[in-house]
Amino acid sequence: MKVLKWTLGVLLFLLLSIGRCTEQSTPSKTSQQRQPRSADGAEEGKKCGYTFLVPEQKITGPICVNTNGPGAGNRKDEVTRMDIENLKDVLAKQKREIDILQLVVDVDGNIVNEVKLLRKESRNMNSRVTQLYMQLLHEIIRKRDNSLELSQLENKVLNVTTEMLKMATKYKELEVKYAALTDLVNNQSATISLLEEQCLRIFSRQDSHGSPPLVQVVPQHIPNSQPYSPVLLGGNEIQRDPGYPRDRDVRPPPDPATSPTKSPFRVPPLALINEGPFKDCQQARDAGHASSGIYMIKPENSNEPMQLWCENSLDPGGWAVIQKRTDGSVNFFRNWDSYKKGFGNIDGEYWLGLENIYMLTNQDNYRLLIELEDWSNKKVYAEYSSFRLEPESEFYRLRLGTYQGNAGDSMIWHNGKHFTTLDRDRDMYSGNCAHFHKGGWWYNACAHSNLNGVWYRGGHYRSKYQDGIFWAEYRGGSYSLKAVQMMIRPID
Repeated sequence: MKVLKWTLGVLLFLLLSIGRCTEQSTPSKTSQQRQPRSADGAEEGKKCGYTFLVPEQKITGPICVNTNGPGAGNRKDEVTRMDIENLKDVLAKQKREIDILQLVVDVDGNIVNEVKLLRKESRNMNSRVTQLYMQLLHEIIRKRDNSLELSQLENKVLNVTTEMLKMATKYKELEVKYAALTDLVNNQSATISLLEEQCLRIFSRQDSHGSPPLVQVVPQHIPNSQPYSPVLLGGNEIQRDPGYPRDRDVRPPPDPATSPTKSPFRVPPLALINEGPFKDCQQARDAGHASSGIYMIKPENSNEPMQLWCENSLDPGGWAVIQKRTDGSVNFFRNWDSYKKGFGNIDGEYWLGLENIYMLTNQDNYRLLIELEDWSNKKVYAEYSSFRLEPESEFYRLRLGTYQGNAGDSMIWHNGKHFTTLDRDRDMYSGNCAHFHKGGWWYNACAHSNLNGVWYRGGHYRSKYQDGIFWAEYRGGSYSLKAVQMMIRPID
């Protein structure tokens, strides 16, 4: 019973709700249609009846159904169940369309935002592209300017190269002219010497020996040498060493009694190698002394040690320096006793001494290396496979082996010759070659090399005789070298 009462109450509530809804939502046309019905007097007292249909599906709103009797007219204006279903279908379809439209609107909104971002990025990209384009334009302009400058530089280089070729051609022509002039000077020097000899003979101002033969002013072959520098030819051709007097050619020979034969070497202020003595520089190097400097050397057949300079900067090292010329600070125009015992400064210019050289070269087999440097700082060398001296009884005769090097062989002409000084004439010339060449050497008749001659500054010199430091096969007899060095080393 309780269930029945609760069901009736719910139905009554729904009836009242539907009735209100029908009255409020009925269109004006319905009210217009009901006016004539209400005009009939028989229908005023009738009441409206309702039928409630509860469908199986869930009802989302009130449903009002007109339940007039079968006699009611005009049923086509009544709301049927089918109409409600159709209305629901239309509403559901519209709702789906609205949902779809909402989705479309959401998607379109996202697309619009993305389009805005893309437009912003596009503007930024356009700005960046414009900037890069301007940079590229500036770079193209700069490259064009650089290419113009490079073209101008190339033109300048071509012009300079053309000028250099012209200068080289002119220089070659001048070199040919210079060679011709030097030949002429050589011939003139020989002619002048002959004329001087004749004049001196006429006036009895010179002995009957005459002057020694001149070597070539310019050697026939200059191995691996550069052309003569015009600077040397024009600037220092006749300049003498200021350390020597102008009247050196007529200077009397030194007095043997006053010549410095004792203590031949002045010890320089250098650190000495205290170990030793060693028999030669090679033994000192084998003992672990690899630096160049002053060493105490005592040959096997010598009674007392001597000091000399060991040169280890050259490969393989162990060279004993027996003669060195660098600056003209030491006078090499000396007598026999001086050349026998040695003289000079070990850290500068010096001559080791014929007796010391003899002791060194006769304790083992040695080779000789001569380094020559001209005034353009070019260095050449002459090396001989063997080198030794005979004793004083043979006037320290020179014995040389075969030659190799790039300076030319100007020593072979002196091989087998005695050593000659101003007071001990043992050369092959009728006069004294030491007098004409101002030094001591293994003169023949007279010299193709004169490494103990006068140190003239500047290279080319002019003197009554060829008395400079020359090497005939390199630079000729009228060119005084800047530096020379004679070294010996045991044969490996």
